[in-house]
Amino acid sequence: MPIAKGYAATDASKPLTPFTFERRDPNPDDVVIDIKFAGICHSDIHTVRNEWKNAVYPIVPGHEIAGIVSAVGSAVTKFKVGDRVGVGCFVDSCVGCATRDVDREQYMPGLVGTYNEFEADGKTRTQGGYSDSIVVKEGYVMNIPDNLPLDASAPLLCAGITLYSPLRHWNAGPGKKIAIVGMGGLGHMGVKLGAAMGAEITVLSQSLSKKEDGLKLGAKEYYATNDPATFQKLAGAFDLVICTVSAEIDWNAYLGLVKVDGAFVVVGAPENPIPVHAFSLIPGRKSISGSMIGSIKETQEMLDFCGEHNIVSEIETINIQQVNEAYERVLKSDVRYRFVIDIASLAA
Repeated sequence: MPIAKGYAATDASKPLTPFTFERRDPNPDDVVIDIKFAGICHSDIHTVRNEWKNAVYPIVPGHEIAGIVSAVGSAVTKFKVGDRVGVGCFVDSCVGCATRDVDREQYMPGLVGTYNEFEADGKTRTQGGYSDSIVVKEGYVMNIPDNLPLDASAPLLCAGITLYSPLRHWNAGPGKKIAIVGMGGLGHMGVKLGAAMGAEITVLSQSLSKKEDGLKLGAKEYYATNDPATFQKLAGAFDLVICTVSAEIDWNAYLGLVKVDGAFVVVGAPENPIPVHAFSLIPGRKSISGSMIGSIKETQEMLDFCGEHNIVSEIETINIQQVNEAYERVLKSDVRYRFVIDIASLAA
């Protein structure tokens, strides 16, 4: 079996450390990828620290993977050695299930996460992108457009699709007023993608400290939510509000920003239940919804869209030896806007 090197969590309370492990032998329909860059997602931190109570150690995190194809199985038709490719949040699904829906695959049973899961055989643990190589079924590998740099493309595989999917589903485009709550790793992608779709984007952030960035990335307006006047001025202003934050907020106040028949969509993952008053919804026929990543089909569509519009994530590249420090900085919102690990640093 192929040997891979990476960094792993071995316990919820311990830092990530160097880790050598076995990848599975490639099958005829598999693609072998030399990983070049891996983005750091807040989900990585939740998982390795067992905050979602589902961790099985050791865990090699990472589901924002960009690399180069190093080998392909005999049955592979879509990829060849040397191709620039990406792997996102899942590496398999139930292709034979009666409920399978390639347009909504991420919501169907049988999804296999890129790490902290079991592969289809029920025995082999999946391990993620904080490593030098990965073996993935052809149907779960995506092309990265040639004009996009690999390092800044890695976060598109989670942060990008997490915002692209709800923007497309709720028909972002000309004439639509959309608010992005939070100007972080997710939020800044919502600004870029929504603006490229032709929508009028407003950022709602705790303060105005990132206002210059927000306007530069495509927002038309930028407001501080620590100012109560913001909620009065923008009452009923938006067709769609996408909330990217995991912090506690006044949900009813934010619902007041939504137009009649508008939607408030949650893509962040707050720890506590969402307290919403019925009369925050009823008078405006408003809806509160959730959205999670995207299908493989939609993720490739997103990558192609980013290629057409030259959209990538704003990143800070780090060596893998800095990963534990980067986790602490993510928790302090001390990154503009996504950390990406240079996997070449594993050899240092």
